[in-house]
Formats: sequence, C-alpha cells, structure tokens
Amino acid sequence: MLIRNVYRPMVFSCQTTEPLADVARQMVEHKVGALAVLDGERLVGIITERDLVTALAASADPTSQRAADYASTQIRTAALEEDSLDVARRMLEEGIRHLPVYEGGRCVGMVSMRDLLALEAWAA
Repeated sequence: MLIRNVYRPMVFSCQTTEPLADVARQMVEHKVGALAVLDGERLVGIITERDLVTALAASADPTSQRAADYASTQIRTAALEEDSLDVARRMLEEGIRHLPVYEGGRCVGMVSMRDLLALEAWAA
C-alpha cells in the first residue's frame, strides 16, 4: 500500500523558538508524538516525545529551553507514492518513529510507526 493511503495529512508544528513546555502541550492537544519544527515556514527539524524525555533527563528547564535545542535536524522523509512496507523497513533500520511526508517539495503530513502498525493489523 502507498504512504498516500496511511499518512496523516496534517502538519502539526512548532517554531524553533517555542519553549519545550509549549511543545509538549501541543503534542498532548493534538494527540501526536512528534511536531515538525519550523523556522518561519521552512522545516528545519522534528521534535518527538523521545526528545522531550531526553531534555528532561538532562534537567533542561522546559520553560526556557527551546524546541531547536532538542529537535532532530537530520530529517528523513517519505513520499506519498512510496510503498508503506519500504518506509516501515527504513524507519526500523534507522530507529525512527515519525517521518514527515513530502509531495512536490512540500511537507504535507506525517506518518508514524503507529500508522504503519495499524495498517498491518487491519490487513491481517
């Protein structure tokens, strides 16, 4: 199945300067495990629940530390026309739980391991 059929076609995001506490609130509000990190309108990273845990373990102050301080900046992406099994394998190999989905050079959504696992469970 193509990623086009399983990804979440909404981009929940935060700005690089947003405090980690606000990032966490947005994740809870949107019920997601990752946010795209933007500098203006340009995607510069992704911040995940795991990144927030890392920040807290380092005793970071969630009201003064910013999203850019803990975001992953080596962004891997998926394309709408990629096969979901290929994307799932790549995510497993690289230890990634969330991938921004791109079409025509623009981020159009996010796919998570949970999305891909649900696809597998429904197919069974």
